[in-house]
Amino acid sequence: MIQVFCARRGSGKTKRLIELANHQQLDAKGDAVYIDDDSRPMLQLSRGIRFVDTNEYNVEDCQSFYGMLCGIISSNYDIENIYIDGLFNIVKCTMKESTDLFRRIAGLTDRFGINIYINVNVDTSEEVPECIREYVA
Repeated sequence: MIQVFCARRGSGKTKRLIELANHQQLDAKGDAVYIDDDSRPMLQLSRGIRFVDTNEYNVEDCQSFYGMLCGIISSNYDIENIYIDGLFNIVKCTMKESTDLFRRIAGLTDRFGINIYINVNVDTSEEVPECIREYVA
């Protein structure tokens, strides 16, 4: 399952994503991973949640991000939830590339039974790409 949270920058998306991750970790049967391009949230996360700072891995485009996701999943078959904060801050991609990325991420969630929660910065609901609308919470 993919769930996308869309709102403007500064509206509290990161805080809510951290709260969701910490709350779900209390009852989770599997492991959790929190992905961000900013290390500040690391100290607010439960110790049981693995934090990945994308700046340490030179993730800049959709292909490298998808490859990183596959690597994370393949290294731990017990992952239940993945939280991605500010996807389009992490990767710079065109609309076509983002459509392909979401299609491929959906394939991963179906194949491995993983829940992926994604924060996306947008100023208005009209800015939400069509490929993302079906996943917006």
